[in-house]
Amino acid sequence: MASTILEDYQREFAASKRLFERSNKVIVGGITHDGRYLNPFPPFIATANGSHKMSVDGRDLIDYAVGHGSLIFGHNDPEITEAMQNRVAEGTHLGAGHENEVLWAEQIVKLVPSAERVRFTASGTESTLLAMRIARGYTQKSTILKFEGHFHGWQDYALKGEKPPFENVKVPGIPAETLGTVSVLPSNDLAMLEERLVQGDVAAVILEPSGASWATIPLKEQFLEGVRELTRKHDVLLIFDEVITGFRWAPGGAQQRFGVIPDLTTMAKIVAGGMPGGAVAGRADVMEIMKFTDDAAWNANRRVPQAGTYNANPLAAVAGYTCLRKVDDRSIHDYCDAHAATLRSAMNQVLNKYDAPGFAWGESSVFHVALDTTCTNRPDGDLHTPEGVDPEYLKKSGGTPLSQILEIGMLVEGVHLFHAGGFICTEHDSQDIEKTIAAFDRVIGRMQEEGLFADT
Repeated sequence: MASTILEDYQREFAASKRLFERSNKVIVGGITHDGRYLNPFPPFIATANGSHKMSVDGRDLIDYAVGHGSLIFGHNDPEITEAMQNRVAEGTHLGAGHENEVLWAEQIVKLVPSAERVRFTASGTESTLLAMRIARGYTQKSTILKFEGHFHGWQDYALKGEKPPFENVKVPGIPAETLGTVSVLPSNDLAMLEERLVQGDVAAVILEPSGASWATIPLKEQFLEGVRELTRKHDVLLIFDEVITGFRWAPGGAQQRFGVIPDLTTMAKIVAGGMPGGAVAGRADVMEIMKFTDDAAWNANRRVPQAGTYNANPLAAVAGYTCLRKVDDRSIHDYCDAHAATLRSAMNQVLNKYDAPGFAWGESSVFHVALDTTCTNRPDGDLHTPEGVDPEYLKKSGGTPLSQILEIGMLVEGVHLFHAGGFICTEHDSQDIEKTIAAFDRVIGRMQEEGLFADT
């Protein structure tokens, strides 16, 4: 009798399983990021280069996680790696300002349309937290408005309404008083947004300009423009969370691609060349709420404070500056976008071939796959916006039992997906794409043979 996908995974990734068992004894849950959860255990990686990485089991994997989207030039880009290696010998923490942080900020200002002033952080979560603080300090209003399913890091003000059921007003570990300062609305409803803004207590609206979770729940056409118009009308700041879309949707991010300019922009991932680092940038008059002046009363009572031991650390600064110089080339984004479109289209053809319950979708250089026995959509070709699909279904799509089996099956076939989807980098070539499509075909075929779609 033929072995199942799960049995093959258990056998071929036995070293990962053993390392996961060791990890569980010292690391809570055995993982260091909730997004790396995979049942029965995740793969553990030994090395990585270009678009591939090697598991501790000796399995070569085409990588679509690429540093959770941060490595648009793939693993170990020669220029970025050389810049960091040269920096190490000169000091990795200077405890003072340095020229590389200035170069880095200058490049952000050059590329990002909304960026007139910059402040650095150590992560995307810190960036959204700081942007919210700046908005509250500048406007002297307390409420932050966000949209259902949009992910803005794991800080306390960001998690309300992030996971289904979206109407849930409780998040374990976060006080109700804190959650009460955040208002959550459904996406794509401008009338409801204006109804909320007229109440006058909103400091800022924050959103992912791709739609929730890097285009998992797409935004309707003209929604960004409508939000921009309404926030201006009601004197509310607009924050674009470009932690993922920044420098990936275009050299200047989604705001450049869509022509909608926010007041503040949060960044991480690509902005730091894959190193731990982030930034907040925006209008000079808003950002300068953080500036020290000669007025002691201002400094004590109005200036918004920020510290951070690793802000603009030399390694992140040189990696970020080198990366952003390279990313200032629209052909990079055209290349990645085209490969992602090819994958999305081919995956939908495979799903239709096996009459499998699911669909692939996305925009720019990202792709997602929904796979669930309740799914009735059968698109053919590239898909940007799944019509008539519940947003909560889309948000949960990467964590369903079938999606987990898909990820495991793809690992057996030599492909590492991320939440049943992934990101394209410049190191993914046509051969990688062809191998991925062939692997996807074999896995969906095996899932059908194993009767996993029987309830459809």
